[in-house]
Amino acid sequence: MGPVLAGVLQLLALTGALALVHIPAGTYMARVYSSTRHLRVERWIYKGIGADPDTEMTWPAYLRGVLAFSAAGVLFLYLLQRLQGVLPGSLHFASVNPAQSFNTAVSFVTNTNWQSYYGEQTMGHVVQTAGLAVQNFVSAAVGIAVAVALVRGFARSRTGELGNFWADLVRGTLRILVPVAAIAAVVLVACGAIQNFSGIHEVGQFMGGSQQWNGGAVASTEAIKELGTNGGGVFNANSAHPFENPSPFTNLFEIFLILVIPFSLTRTFGVMVGSVKQGYAILATMFTIWLGFTALMMWTEFAHHGPALQAAGGAMEGKEVRFGIGGSSIFAVSTTLTSTGAVDSFHSSFTGLGGGITTLSMMLGEIAPGGTGSGLYGMLIMAVIAVFIAGLMVGRTPEYLGKKIGGREMKLAACYILITPALVLVFTAASMALPTPPHSMLNSGAHGFSEVLYAFTSAANNNGSAFAGLNANTDWYNTMTGLAMLLGRFLPMVFVLALAGSLAEQQPVPVTAGTLRTEKPLFTGLLVGAILIITGLTYFPALALGPLAEGLA
Repeated sequence: MGPVLAGVLQLLALTGALALVHIPAGTYMARVYSSTRHLRVERWIYKGIGADPDTEMTWPAYLRGVLAFSAAGVLFLYLLQRLQGVLPGSLHFASVNPAQSFNTAVSFVTNTNWQSYYGEQTMGHVVQTAGLAVQNFVSAAVGIAVAVALVRGFARSRTGELGNFWADLVRGTLRILVPVAAIAAVVLVACGAIQNFSGIHEVGQFMGGSQQWNGGAVASTEAIKELGTNGGGVFNANSAHPFENPSPFTNLFEIFLILVIPFSLTRTFGVMVGSVKQGYAILATMFTIWLGFTALMMWTEFAHHGPALQAAGGAMEGKEVRFGIGGSSIFAVSTTLTSTGAVDSFHSSFTGLGGGITTLSMMLGEIAPGGTGSGLYGMLIMAVIAVFIAGLMVGRTPEYLGKKIGGREMKLAACYILITPALVLVFTAASMALPTPPHSMLNSGAHGFSEVLYAFTSAANNNGSAFAGLNANTDWYNTMTGLAMLLGRFLPMVFVLALAGSLAEQQPVPVTAGTLRTEKPLFTGLLVGAILIITGLTYFPALALGPLAEGLA
C-alpha cells in the first residue's frame, strides 16, 4: 500500500467513525445540559461549594462564575508548582521557578497547555495528576459551559437568564468528560500506553549508553488531553512518544478524541435550538474547512521535490515513521484547527507551506471544529457576522434563528473577532522589535519570524502547540505568552456571554419570505467564505513575511 493511499484510508476511517457517533453523542450532550435532574454526587458537590444549581444566572453572574473559578484554578496550580519540592511523589524534582509556574498555571487553566518545559524532567506525579490533569477536565468543561450559555441565548426569549454556570460545569465534567476519558484511557492502555506511578528508571539504548525515564499516569492524561482539546503531555516528545502514542491505531484514535466533542456539539446546538438542520449547517461549515485543510496539508507534504524527499516518499523530516505523512498531516491539521496543541510530529520541520497551514488553522479562530465549546461559540459568532453581511447585501435587517442582529450584537461580535488578532500581532511585533533574550530564535530569516508568529498565534488562540525551534523558556516569553493566553481566553468569553444575554432578552421575529435560510447550503458557502476572507485580510501581511516567503523561496 502506498503512503498516499494509506493517508486517504485513514482519513476515510476517521470520517466514518465521527459520523457514526455524531447523532448519539450530540443528542446525549443536549440532554445533559437540558436536564433538571441532579445526580447524588452532583448534589454533594453543590453543597460543598455552596452553590444552588437551580438558580438561573444573567450573563454578568455567569461570567463572574467563570472568572472566579478560573482565577482560583490559576492560584492553586501556581502554588502547587512552587511547593513541588516538598510534595510527595515529586520524583526529587525541584520547585518550578515563578515565571514558569505562572505560565504553566495560566496555560492549563485557559485550556492551552502550552509547555515551555520538559515534562518528564520538571513535573512530579502530584503536580501532573492533582494539578495539570484536573485542569484538563475542568477547563474543557468551562468552554462547553460558555458555548451552552450562548446556545441558550438563541433558544430563549424575553429573559436574560442563561442557566447556571456551576451546574453546567459539574455536569460537563461528571457526565461527559470523566466517563468518556475513562473508556479512552482503558483503550490506550490496552494498545500499549503506560499507566503507573513509578520512579525514574535507567533504560538502555540501541546504540549503547543509557537514558533515564520516569513513569506516570500517561494513558489517562493522554485521554483527557485529547478529548478536552487541551494538548500538552507528560513527555516532551508529546504524542510522538511511544509511551503516549504507541501505534498508528492509537494515533488515529487520539485524533478521533480530539474531534469527537467539537463536531458533536453542532448536533447539541441543533437539538437545543429546536432545529437540527441549523446544526447540520454549522457542521457542514466546520467539516468543509477541516477536510480542505487536511487535503491541502497532505498535498504539500507529499509533494516531494528533490532526491532526498523522493527517496523518503515525501517530507518525512520531523515525522514519526510509525505514522507517516498521512497520519502526521491529519493530526497536525486537527490539533491546530482545534485548541488542542498536542503534536505527533515536529511542526517546525514541515514544509514552508505546510507550516503556514498549521499557523492559518489557528488564525481562523480554531472554529473548524475548534476546541471543546470554544469552537462552537466561535463558529456561531462567525455565523452572526455572515448573516449581517448577507443582510447588507439585500438591504434587510439581519436575523439569525429568529433573533435580530442589531448594532449592539454586531459590536460584540466585532470585538470578539478583533481581540485575538490584536493580541497575536502586537505581541509578535513587540518580540521582534524589543531586545528579547538572545538565542531564543534558533533560526533566522522568514523561518525564525514564523516561529515567533506561531508561538503567539498558539498562545492567544489557546492552542498550545509550538514550532519548537523557539526557546520560549525565558522570563520574556513565559510572561508574554502567559498574558496572551489569559487575554485570549477570557476577553472573548466576555463578549460571547454579553451577546448571549442580549439575544436571550429579545422577542423572536417570525420567519417571512425575505428571511435568510441559514440551514441551506448557500449559507454554508457564505459562512466558509466569510471565515476565510476575514482571516485572510487580518493575517495575510504577517503570513507573507513568514510561511509564504519561506514556502515560495
